Amino acid sequence: MSRWLRRALFALVVVYLLAPLVVVAGVSLNPRQVLFFPPEGVSLRWFGTAFTDPGWYRPAINSLLVATFAALIAVSIALPLSYVVWRYRVGYARVIMAMGLAPFALPPVITALGALALWIVLQSYGRPHTVVLSHGAFLTTLPLATLTVGLQNLNPQLVEAARTMGATGGTVFRTIVFPYVRPYLLAGFVFAFVLSLNEYIIAYMTVGFTFETLPVKIFASLRYGYSPVMAAISVLFFAVAVALFALVGRVGDLPRLLGADERA
Repeated sequence: MSRWLRRALFALVVVYLLAPLVVVAGVSLNPRQVLFFPPEGVSLRWFGTAFTDPGWYRPAINSLLVATFAALIAVSIALPLSYVVWRYRVGYARVIMAMGLAPFALPPVITALGALALWIVLQSYGRPHTVVLSHGAFLTTLPLATLTVGLQNLNPQLVEAARTMGATGGTVFRTIVFPYVRPYLLAGFVFAFVLSLNEYIIAYMTVGFTFETLPVKIFASLRYGYSPVMAAISVLFFAVAVALFALVGRVGDLPRLLGADERA
């Protein structure tokens, strides 16, 4: 394949991925409540509505809170789990890893139905903690995957040298293992946060409209017609995701996060 053909294919892929975002951004700028693209004018009216209308900014705040706590739960589970599997390399390590990957391997609707059944049995359906815990369990796979990559790239000679010098397991973890996997931990947190922010099925099944998240609000509002506020909030949330991924690439050393082996 020639260089120009590769560039043309790459450009087509970029256009294909960016086209929906451009349309959404253009629609959010319409001065009237119409679904037109290109926009009939340029107005930030709907962005203002997103920040001033309680019917929109409250679900957005709910989504941010759920995503933050769910991502914290996910990394809190993934860090010790990945460390135990890497550190001890016991025979049942693959079973432990499979349990950590299982929630994400299942279709989200299956996970949502399981969570719904669980919270109904526990008489907790509709409470905010149900969606936080459900998202945390479902999204554990993401930080588990990034941390596993980080631990696999960790030079074992550093650990052995520390142990030879008399360092305890806790000291080795604090001074060598954790500083090294911190970028992978940050990446896992960001991935879980962004996915939780946009997740609909589990949120709808566990809290419904009693603790409305933004995706649930958008889908519910579509029953009554289209509003450019939906596009405006989508643009804002996309900007948040881009900023977070840029932070990961800046602070977290992107080559390592992508699995580059520094020992090579």
